[in-house]
Amino acid sequence: MDENTTASRNQAPGTAGEDFGYRGKRLGLPEDGPNSLAPTGRRLIALLIDWGICYVIALSFLGGGDLNDPGTSWGTLALFAAENLLLVSTIGWTFGKRVMGIRVVSVTRDTLLPLAVVVRTFLLCLVIPPAIYDRDGRGFHDKAVGTAVVRA
Repeated sequence: MDENTTASRNQAPGTAGEDFGYRGKRLGLPEDGPNSLAPTGRRLIALLIDWGICYVIALSFLGGGDLNDPGTSWGTLALFAAENLLLVSTIGWTFGKRVMGIRVVSVTRDTLLPLAVVVRTFLLCLVIPPAIYDRDGRGFHDKAVGTAVVRA
């Protein structure tokens, strides 16, 4: 058995000989500071801020103030999707992301494509895709369209 075979057996599965380094290294992003991958905590707080804003609007205008009205639930989801579609495709962030100092960028192109934002938003609203993430912490909704949430 040669040296290379022994070395490859001692590596973790799926690493293919590459050193993981830090989150975002494979994407060409810096380790920390602006344009580094946003921490999960910031992303979750931004999501809660956005959902809260959409919920209050839906409760006020679509649910007639009734917490159990289906209009409130579906309205919140519709407003959340609209907020993401409109704001992420034009300026790269939602209100919650702006408050938390993060934004969405493309890691495969110079700009975000509108179709990529549509697909990303659809997958985000399904809830399960964001819960499936890679070793860089990017959810399936980001991986599917080549985006990442980074620090502003």
